[in-house]
Amino acid sequence: MTARRTSTRARAERHGVQIDLSGPKAGRQTISLPSTMDSVSEVESMAEKLATEAGLDEDDTFRVTMASREAAVNAVLHGNEYDPAKHITASFENTGDCIRITISDEGKGLDPAHLPDPRDPENLLLGTGRGIFLIRSMMDEVNFRQLHPGTELTLVKHLVHSGENDSASARG
Repeated sequence: MTARRTSTRARAERHGVQIDLSGPKAGRQTISLPSTMDSVSEVESMAEKLATEAGLDEDDTFRVTMASREAAVNAVLHGNEYDPAKHITASFENTGDCIRITISDEGKGLDPAHLPDPRDPENLLLGTGRGIFLIRSMMDEVNFRQLHPGTELTLVKHLVHSGENDSASARG
């Protein structure tokens, strides 16, 4: 993990950004935003910052950022149906073992068991329906919770600690 942290720190310093990668930031940051695409960009930016500060490498930071963006788009577009009177709520947390991003909407709700599989032949050419599939492929855990009204989606990316890769390599 040390190599990843050094690499992330070096990239940040080249861009004039000072970040502390010594450990998790205490607490959780939660924001409430209107149902707009500007809000989606805000969620994306905060997810990228959280992933970078957690010491994730470039590929995992991209995965976390894109999964968060897709979840925020789903909350704004499908959940709240662009209703300006409705908001999305996003929380960002580094527990030390994982980063957790939770995004909720105020919509009608979503049953993930009834989502069509975008890999099925009849769904291949559809213009929608790939978001949850992509989110699941980019994150280590994805959990849904019905809020009545609304849906909450929790995205989890596990952090690899120093020495864990070494012991895994020795076993394998």
